[in-house]
Amino acid sequence: MTTNSVDRLHVFIMAGGSGERFWPASRTATPKHLLKLLGDQTLLEQTVRRFEGIIPFDRIFILTNVAQIEATLAAVPFLPTDNIIAEPAKRDTAPAAALATGIARSRNSDAIVGLFPADAMIHDTAAFRRQLTEATEFVAGNPSILTFSITPTHASTGFGYLQLGKPIAAPGSTHIVCVERFVEKPDADRAQEFLQGKKHGWNAGMFLWQAETFLDECRKQHPELEQFILGFPNTGALTDYLAEAFPKLPKISVDFAIMEKATSVVAAIAEYDWDDVGSWTALPDHLGKDAQENTLQGRVVTLDAGRNIVVAGKRTIALCGVSDLVVVETDDAVLVCHRNAVQQIKNLPLPPELK
Repeated sequence: MTTNSVDRLHVFIMAGGSGERFWPASRTATPKHLLKLLGDQTLLEQTVRRFEGIIPFDRIFILTNVAQIEATLAAVPFLPTDNIIAEPAKRDTAPAAALATGIARSRNSDAIVGLFPADAMIHDTAAFRRQLTEATEFVAGNPSILTFSITPTHASTGFGYLQLGKPIAAPGSTHIVCVERFVEKPDADRAQEFLQGKKHGWNAGMFLWQAETFLDECRKQHPELEQFILGFPNTGALTDYLAEAFPKLPKISVDFAIMEKATSVVAAIAEYDWDDVGSWTALPDHLGKDAQENTLQGRVVTLDAGRNIVVAGKRTIALCGVSDLVVVETDDAVLVCHRNAVQQIKNLPLPPELK
């Protein structure tokens, strides 16, 4: 790979989500990606460090919001403070993508933009780095938008899908294919068809593009995003510009706004593990289980209890004769939930001080 390709890469990590399914550990100011769910680092720090050895920290940026800025700064103190960007209004991923492209382009007119979520878990970091490097080389020589496709391991109804097409000559060992279309979250029967047909991959929301490629697509599809990117100040005054221009952008996902009608969208088939850590029931896959299939953190004792997920805080939690529960203790709240109901946690009628 030529050095110039990776030298053009600017990585942006979207870290503004609420992580409501991880209540009571996650709150508005400290959502899922700011929790140490799977080790002694937050998910955000783990995500940032995944890029070590590929690009320097001064080309890694965090896109967050005003409510989370202080906690984000504390979570990644090794990043330049100016690289932590607080979006002044809640918008979707299309404005975030435009913001990333504007920042990268203002620093390097030939920039390549990488856009990644803050809260996914990847254990095989070596494979991720290799494929990211090879995908960056491909994007540098091909004016296309590249996304990473995760090979489904089960018939999930919780992810959007990519309908994959013909293969493209790819660098190294990374397989790159055309994306025929983006598919919304399917029902159970259709998800099973996707799994068996082997022509669809999970849309992990990880993207690479040349700044000018994305700008061209904005020009054709959403000129207001194009104007936002073109208006970026080259030096200073970024906060003032965002305060004025960002809230005026449409609240729309990058899939709807750009990807579905883009001229050329391709997918790199991921050869690494990936998990979006979507709810408490994701923990056993990463933290393991005891002989009774319990996953336990903190001081927990059990008797005739199985298949439970327990996260203890300052107190000891004792489970006796129960199964399939999620129990989470924090300083001001305790969650007791059946494993099958974890997707409903976000709908709990909580008082404002506990949100």
